Amino acid sequence: MNKHISPRLNRRAFVIGTAAVGAGLAIGLDLPFGGPAVVRAADGSPEIGAWVVVRPDDTVVIRIARSEMGQGSLTGLAQLVAEELECDWTKVTTEYPTPGQSVARKRVWGDFSTGGSRGIRSSQDYVRKGGATARVMLIQAAADAWKVPASECRAANSVITHTPSGRTTTYGKVAEAAAKLTPPADVKLKDPKDWKLIGKGVNRLDTVDKTTGAMIYGADVKLPGMLNAAIKDCPVFGGKLKSFDEAKIANMKGVKKVVRVGDTAVAVVADTWWHAKTALEALPIVWDEGENANVSSESIAKWLAEGLDNAQPAYVGNKNGDAKAAIAGAAKKVEAVYSYPYQNHATMEPMNATALYTADKCEVWCGTQNGEAAFAAVLEASGLPPEKCDVHKVMLGGGFGRRGQTDYVRQAVMIAKQMPGTPIKLLWSREEDMAHGRYHPITQCKMTGAFDANNNLIALHYRLSGQSILFSLRPEALQNGMDPAAFQGVAQSGEAAFGYSVPNLLVEHAMRNPHVPPGFWRGVNVNHNAIYMECFMDELAHAAGQDPLEFRRKLMGNHPKHLAVLNAVAEKIGWTTPAPRGVYRGIAQVMGYGSYVAGAAEISVTEGSKIKVHRIVASTDPGYVVNPAQVERQVAGSFVYGLSALFYGGCTVKDGKIEQTNFDTYNSMRINEMPKVETVMVPSGGFWGGVGEPTIGVAAPAVLNAYFAATGKRIRHVPLRDQNITFA
Repeated sequence: MNKHISPRLNRRAFVIGTAAVGAGLAIGLDLPFGGPAVVRAADGSPEIGAWVVVRPDDTVVIRIARSEMGQGSLTGLAQLVAEELECDWTKVTTEYPTPGQSVARKRVWGDFSTGGSRGIRSSQDYVRKGGATARVMLIQAAADAWKVPASECRAANSVITHTPSGRTTTYGKVAEAAAKLTPPADVKLKDPKDWKLIGKGVNRLDTVDKTTGAMIYGADVKLPGMLNAAIKDCPVFGGKLKSFDEAKIANMKGVKKVVRVGDTAVAVVADTWWHAKTALEALPIVWDEGENANVSSESIAKWLAEGLDNAQPAYVGNKNGDAKAAIAGAAKKVEAVYSYPYQNHATMEPMNATALYTADKCEVWCGTQNGEAAFAAVLEASGLPPEKCDVHKVMLGGGFGRRGQTDYVRQAVMIAKQMPGTPIKLLWSREEDMAHGRYHPITQCKMTGAFDANNNLIALHYRLSGQSILFSLRPEALQNGMDPAAFQGVAQSGEAAFGYSVPNLLVEHAMRNPHVPPGFWRGVNVNHNAIYMECFMDELAHAAGQDPLEFRRKLMGNHPKHLAVLNAVAEKIGWTTPAPRGVYRGIAQVMGYGSYVAGAAEISVTEGSKIKVHRIVASTDPGYVVNPAQVERQVAGSFVYGLSALFYGGCTVKDGKIEQTNFDTYNSMRINEMPKVETVMVPSGGFWGGVGEPTIGVAAPAVLNAYFAATGKRIRHVPLRDQNITFA
């Protein structure tokens, strides 16, 4: 019966869901975030914490605060809780709590944000403790009933056994009694060597409902009396809505109302979404596009290129020695300039949210990567206090970072507020979704490497010019004006640290922020930094007359975990053995999101411009592997993302607007273009890294380096479509 329980379309879904099955028990951990010691369910029975519900029939409902958007964290998090709970995995289900309920209980579920490959790694400790706490309390309840010491009892598969006597009972039978106990102040987590469920490739809990069509996504939400809205925002970022002629469409089929949405957008509300969209397309609209209408890809590129000049100001993110002086006196130097374009998240399900507003409450149903941020957007747009608002999270039809933003949530509430008492489902058209994204930042990079007379790399200068995501989305996270996230993959230390030792190193960022808003696009800054650094490492190896693998190895003596994944992928691809005739190899490594990853590709090239990627291998060390089957799927999916961006991606700007408005101009690779993917997991333990994003970074440089091996030509600007290079 493994599955995910879709949220009910009512504010108190989780409370009603618990009460409806009788004497249920919600058990969990009182997190450091705070929360009441005891709360009551709708039927008056006490709860302890919030993470686990045990029903009389031994069903275990595990609450998941993070969002599921295809990455498998819902199942992984349930595994973490169930491992410590010692419950029957075949009877585990999951459900989402709401951020409104969490806030009312002093954030008992902690962080709702799902991004940066943090869904599991940043909550693994406290969710495991939630499961362990529940197990201890259930065992204690059974021991009390038997009048024996709890130390004589053990739990396994939702059954509690008194070892000396052989007596048994089930979790469901002692749940009510356990609810009345005081949670232990501290619980001991299992040693990883004793894990039975963590590390096992169990089937995902959401697969059945997704394949049968039972799963509810935002676009599927239906409420009684619901109307539909289509929206158009000013096509130039920074522009405004000047006027529109509502009378021209007032009598069109199904139209109920035309509303202004803030200063920049207009929406049509109708009985069906198609009627709303059709009327919106016929609506005469006048925009005030402002001065940004003069911006183009060419003007942005010129501005960023100016930032590569050493005379321009820049933030230093990583430094040792004196790179500039060492370069000036070097026996030989190598220089290259690379660039990376805007990229759109292009989720299969466009942005959408359903809002119901009255003067007394406001509720929203949507897919969101950050339930608390969506909740805050509802508060702001509705003007109501927290106790009168909530967000019901549903499955996401893709996120990749885009649904961490809340613009679509805010719009839905603003529209619903103009039609009180009527549920309004706002659904963006594909064109609206493509034109109003939060794009992977556009950057350029100038790199200079210097050698001594013996071809030893003595200096490296890495100068990045381009956008800062934090400047746009989280300015409070800037450090004296610097964006530390801009240095992902080339940072001095931390979860995305540089993996090479160079005697003289300078890594800097000339921040330049065009008007097109950047966002956290899956893999974020690791993507372009890995291309720049790993392709340039190949250039340096070639200039030194050395094998690309051996060249890297010599620089990685002080970075054993980086080196371990590089060696693992080299062994798997067979780097030291000849490739098949006509096949060429490329290799790359990077650290991102707390994990060490490397990639190697085998390709062939025909006519100089048609690439067949035969095979791509990834090695990853995320510390611990929760579900190896899901890691394999995430690696394969990340390569789809990385290779699609390399070959087909890239958004351009004309007259201040994004030019790519659908999949005919912003393509994705197809199944027949997908190479064989092999994953090598080398978890070294002792830390928790991410999985969903790191390996994206090595896909493109591995293929680009293989392309050089095949043709002798360096590709320094992507996407490849702009250079008439395609899949074979």
